[in-house]
Amino acid sequence: MFDKLLFPTDGSDGAVAVFDHVLALADAHDATVHVVNVADTTRESVTTVQGRVVDALEQAGAETVQQAATRASERGVPTVTEVLQGEPYRTIVDYAGTYDIDLVVMPTHGRRGLERFLLGSTTERVVRRAEVPVLTIRPDDDVRYPYRTVLVPTDGSDPAAAALDVGIDVATVAAAAVHLLSVVDVTSLGVDVRADIQAAALEEGAHDVVDAAAERSSAAGIDPTTAVEFGGSVPAVVRSYVTDNDVDLVVVGTHGRTGFDRYVLGSVAETLVRTAPVPVLTVRGSTDS
Repeated sequence: MFDKLLFPTDGSDGAVAVFDHVLALADAHDATVHVVNVADTTRESVTTVQGRVVDALEQAGAETVQQAATRASERGVPTVTEVLQGEPYRTIVDYAGTYDIDLVVMPTHGRRGLERFLLGSTTERVVRRAEVPVLTIRPDDDVRYPYRTVLVPTDGSDPAAAALDVGIDVATVAAAAVHLLSVVDVTSLGVDVRADIQAAALEEGAHDVVDAAAERSSAAGIDPTTAVEFGGSVPAVVRSYVTDNDVDLVVVGTHGRTGFDRYVLGSVAETLVRTAPVPVLTVRGSTDS
């Protein structure tokens, strides 16, 4: 299902650590990895100096992508390498669209020190704007592949349905179990006598959601585990479920564009990208103008 993977790299320790996972994915999917380095020429410190700085950035980028290509070759994974200029997140998103990339893989943070989580901020922007799925990985975590358990949190929305379809495909390739989770957010409940009635209605709706998702999974040949849980923080409930059920990957839907050309990443998805102890695969739902 993933024929072309895009791996943007700045040569940081975090990016290097994540690349092993990229190669494992590429090998499982018989995919080509596009290894891209973007020289950030939008910073004032770069644009106000003669081309010597840009040349140095491009030379360093060429070395970075070549090192990655060499590692990929040793694993028998084909690569395409590019060194580009521009604003990193825009360049990455444009590249993904131009080359029909199926999946972008990025670490959740990059270099520290003076560069100050440069790749981290780029990753968040790519997740918010990319039209293709984005897999984010915390470099410090011990990431397993093949995945053994894939969790798809669902609220019955179109983005959640899109995430479920991708999650089913990923789990099928990895021969992984699929868990479907719907969370009843109790913060919306009051303390009056109607709260119990509201809670019962919300729980019934959550069961309907996971049952519908389970039917969709069964039609694809997957026999999922379903769960409905209550909590005051949906991301916190998801994280607890990940820990309690030894989940290897979370697949979650994001929403599309709203007014003022502002892309809204659902708060649940955004929090999971930042805090989940396992890789998070975000899948964009439909976009509204």
